[in-house]
Amino acid sequence: MQATPERISERLEAVRWGVREALNESGRGPDETRILVASKYYTLEQMGALAGAGVEIVGENKVEDLLRKQEAFEDAFEWHFIGHLQRRKARDVVSRVTLIHSVDSVRLVEELAKRAPEEGVEVLVQVNVSGEESKYGVREDEVDPMLEVIGETEGKVRARGFSTLAPLVEQAEDVRYVFAKLRTIRDRLKNRWSSRFDLSELSMGMSNDYRVAVEEGATIVRIGRALIEEPREARS
Repeated sequence: MQATPERISERLEAVRWGVREALNESGRGPDETRILVASKYYTLEQMGALAGAGVEIVGENKVEDLLRKQEAFEDAFEWHFIGHLQRRKARDVVSRVTLIHSVDSVRLVEELAKRAPEEGVEVLVQVNVSGEESKYGVREDEVDPMLEVIGETEGKVRARGFSTLAPLVEQAEDVRYVFAKLRTIRDRLKNRWSSRFDLSELSMGMSNDYRVAVEEGATIVRIGRALIEEPREARS
């Protein structure tokens, strides 16, 4: 599929429609979920098409690609970091993104606190809900201690909520439990930490399962190739 703004805009509107429908079916407000486009799937030329199509938020997986694309497009997007972040590269990210989705260790929190700009850095604690060894993230019983560590940074690092990656499955319903569990974790901790952190964000759901994630409370869904690939049912 040619990545023109028109084609991307058409696919983006289909995703927006799907999000709105899922929000309505789950009794949520029409603006409670934002769409983030995972920019690792897009070249610099295609990034221009994303901007032309009205994409507002992009998330990058690699620091080098973030720096290269941000240099070219600057304020065209709201920039997030969604990949695994190595501590040695924290300094290159903290002042360049609105939100880091992938905080998964105490040592990373400590490094972010050292490198954070004066206004601090906002993060999501990544939780390995499914228990897959191939996925990053803390265990459920490690979430509360992680928030304790973040709280000790005195505002240098601020938790905004949680993120998770579900297993890749054919049927989105098969991973509903992952999204429901993360929402349960957030709801359990939200009141306890309300005086320190907002914890309103749930980053979960991708191109193949975002509707289920929205139904279970996602506030941010990550859309990858869906804006440049034909829908699965249309493929021969």
